[in-house]
Amino acid sequence: MKDDTAKHNTFVQGVSGEGKSLDEVNGSVKVPKNAGFWKTLMAYTGPGILIAVGYMDPGNWITSIAGGAQFKYRLLSVILISSLIAMLLQAMSAKLGIVTGKDLAQLTRERTSKGMGIVLWVIAELAIMATDVAEIIGSGIALELLFKIPLIIGILITACDVLLLLVLMKLGFRKIEAIVATLVAVILLVFAYEVALSNPSMSGILKGYVPSGSIMTNHSMLYLSLGIVGATVMPHDLYLGSSISQTRQLDRSDRNDIKKAIKFSTIDSNMQLFIAFIVNSLLLILGAALFFGTNSSLGRFVDLFNALSNSQVVGAIASPMLSMLFAVALLSSGQSSTITGTLSGQIIMEGFIRLRVPLWVQRLVTRLLSVTPVLIFAIIYKGNEAKIESLLTASQVFLSIALPFAIIPLVIFTSDKKIMGEFANHAWVKYAAWFATIVLIGLNVYLLGETITGLM
Repeated sequence: MKDDTAKHNTFVQGVSGEGKSLDEVNGSVKVPKNAGFWKTLMAYTGPGILIAVGYMDPGNWITSIAGGAQFKYRLLSVILISSLIAMLLQAMSAKLGIVTGKDLAQLTRERTSKGMGIVLWVIAELAIMATDVAEIIGSGIALELLFKIPLIIGILITACDVLLLLVLMKLGFRKIEAIVATLVAVILLVFAYEVALSNPSMSGILKGYVPSGSIMTNHSMLYLSLGIVGATVMPHDLYLGSSISQTRQLDRSDRNDIKKAIKFSTIDSNMQLFIAFIVNSLLLILGAALFFGTNSSLGRFVDLFNALSNSQVVGAIASPMLSMLFAVALLSSGQSSTITGTLSGQIIMEGFIRLRVPLWVQRLVTRLLSVTPVLIFAIIYKGNEAKIESLLTASQVFLSIALPFAIIPLVIFTSDKKIMGEFANHAWVKYAAWFATIVLIGLNVYLLGETITGLM
């Protein structure tokens, strides 16, 4: 163990001075040295919320609400299991960045050739584009529903929100964390309010968190369950988590400092992912309480918006206000997710192809790569929401392909004592991570096959 620790200390001291991930905010947040638990936790709280938005982005909404509408509360257990897997992988991602001083993209690139680095960058960039598609579509449709802005114009507006991130970076990383936290709070409060009005069955909800054998025997339920689990872990979130965990000041020559950072970063990550779990649960509960048994078509954001103000669908609580609150939450979700998606784009660009250009160029390129296919579809189909939202299904193909290239290196690196020293994964963590990895990849391969078959 001493030899491993010595090698580890030599390694981290050698990398901490150059090639920093998100260099402009790396180590920019001060943390108290000898403060109490709560004060220290407050200093470390923030990165987790940027991670959590990836688990409650607009791409997850339709699936969760449809799950409740079709099968009532029975798929809540799937959301619970998915959230536990996410907590495990994101804790490992944060630990990787804290211990090594490098993000997942940088470490993967170091262990591959230049050509392979470019290939991996393309795959990761496609995954971010796929994630951004849902966020752009969600934000564009929200603008249309709220302000009657034509969808094409709304999409163009979302392309400009990257400029907001440039301003925020000048103000400090804590400001970004605070704004994203505010947007997440809006999402949480809106759906908590709408679920409270829908008067769900508490006993049904509690039973729903207990796994049911019927999930495996009912093909439709199984397919929707696979969609929920398979779309839970976004590849870009693993790259992001390994980077923004380094925004706190840290002395990597001090074992206790590293240990403290891992502890509080893990607590932060788990707390915020618990909020994402609550939001996804609320979405499914809303679908179950309002739409189960109504035979409503809820395949699109506009369908959901209209249904919430239709008394024939949701009963006496129907009102335009419920619909508007839904649109506000959708806009909040899209905007918070685009901030984290753009940061992820910078991380993989610098990590895989080691391209360092002005920040505004990096973020503009990443954003334009994501907006372009959505805009082309919007122009071709003249702003037809149904056609544009069909991109959401196709986008899952890229996520399915990209996932193994992020998750497998994460498990390998965090389990390697030559890289992590004494902070390498314990045996139970390593085996649980590999089990989760195999399950997630298997589900995504299945979904990939089903999606391609459906598109043909």
